Amino acid sequence: MPESAYLLGIDVGTYSAKGVLVTLEGRVIASHTVEYELGIPRPGWAEHDAESDWWASLARVTNSLVADSKVDPAEIAAIGCSAIGPTMLPVDGNGTPLRTAILYGIDTRSWREAEELGEEYGLDVLLESTGKPVTTQSNGPKILWFRRNQPELFDRTHKILTANGYLAFKLTGEYTLDRYSASAFDPMYDVPSRNWNKERVERICPVEMLPSLVSPTEVVGKITRTAARETGLAAGTPVIAGTIDAVAEAFSVGVTNPGETMLMYGTTLFIINVNAEWRRHGKLWSGPYLFDGHYTLAGGLATSAALTRWYRDQFAALELQEERAGGENAYQMLAAQAESVAPGSNGLIVLPYFSGERTPIFDPKARGVIAGLTLSHTRADVYRALLEGVAYALRHNLEAMRSVGADLTRLVAVGGGTKNRTWLQIISDCIGQPQHLPKNTVGASYGDAYLAGYGVGLFDDLLTLREQWIEWDGTIEPNRERQAVYDDYYPIYRRTYESLVGELHELADLQAAHAGREGE
Repeated sequence: MPESAYLLGIDVGTYSAKGVLVTLEGRVIASHTVEYELGIPRPGWAEHDAESDWWASLARVTNSLVADSKVDPAEIAAIGCSAIGPTMLPVDGNGTPLRTAILYGIDTRSWREAEELGEEYGLDVLLESTGKPVTTQSNGPKILWFRRNQPELFDRTHKILTANGYLAFKLTGEYTLDRYSASAFDPMYDVPSRNWNKERVERICPVEMLPSLVSPTEVVGKITRTAARETGLAAGTPVIAGTIDAVAEAFSVGVTNPGETMLMYGTTLFIINVNAEWRRHGKLWSGPYLFDGHYTLAGGLATSAALTRWYRDQFAALELQEERAGGENAYQMLAAQAESVAPGSNGLIVLPYFSGERTPIFDPKARGVIAGLTLSHTRADVYRALLEGVAYALRHNLEAMRSVGADLTRLVAVGGGTKNRTWLQIISDCIGQPQHLPKNTVGASYGDAYLAGYGVGLFDDLLTLREQWIEWDGTIEPNRERQAVYDDYYPIYRRTYESLVGELHELADLQAAHAGREGE
């Protein structure tokens, strides 16, 4: 391998884009992050502007990486991009976006279409073909919603792209879709054949609207002169297809063997469990992994760090004021307050369904609940209860995985939420399992860089990353006494949703109706 070669990885997330420039030995020589906002034009909708949020942020990241590192762009051997997913972005014949991108499961506008498609094909058929039910996480209902609600734009659509597919197009001019992302186009993609089910595709859109299917590590093109001018990179640099951020993040911390599981603490919480067999559950997602003969069983909470951000912005004005004055980070102050509260938050239970919920209840009309409040409760009690609500929701997912035989022998925690060790301890105590922590939680962009190197032949296999690039920073062990407390609270958490589900749906309907809509 040439000593002078570097690899570039870029990940476009819900609130920020991050890039890293690394050596072939995995040493990060430069990193840069650009933040942007999540568009929420209506309750239950979540959008990004592909040009200003994704592409402009990528260009700012790459230009900064080149400037900060002083690396000659010609020495960058390959580039890999990952991004949030599944996302639905229609573009015209020039590749220009026709509307803002509809994001993953936090956007629940297509719930009617999801129910319709699920009833039409039936869960048994879907599990055999796609490995999961049709939900608002799936791209099929999103495309169908677009076709029905914006037919004039649908008629002008040339291709339907994902976020990482759009970035690859902007860099190379090629329309592609990696097969891991394609597996989220339910009910359109058939996992056993690794191809489209044309009959189901045509039910939703012309098959010609879908990009070419490729492997995540396949080189799909080279940076064009136009892209080079905007990004500061060298024209002709190879670009791989890339994939959804969650799988790139799992790979980045060595989650490669059956039984290993990534817990990604981000705006949402995503869980990827690796299996040697294709395991399916009607309330989880399953599909292919990066390795032949390996599959994923996955789950996702609709809110995780989104909850702590909401609480900070709405109820932590004093902490934010102190942070702005040069004091401690507001999240650190809130975590210290939560640490002072006993497990169980003095009798509070939170349903963390502030954006509906994904797995394992698949309920876009679920809503958040803080149950058990008294006049004696403090802000610290409520904040800790929010953290515990996420822990209960994660436990619910892990139990669902075990129910279909998934082995959960090793949990690896990644993402920005891992900075909150109080939260990690709460979760290990609640689920009764240790969590292993990488020393450098660089994120999906780190995995993207290695995948790019593999794609151009710089690495012999995908497992070398685990052996050479990753260092570990200890383990969060569960406290068995606290676990016993959570064992008492967890059944109440489960029953609270079951008891209130009807009322939560009525509230969701009223919220929509009084905002001038009927149940969107």
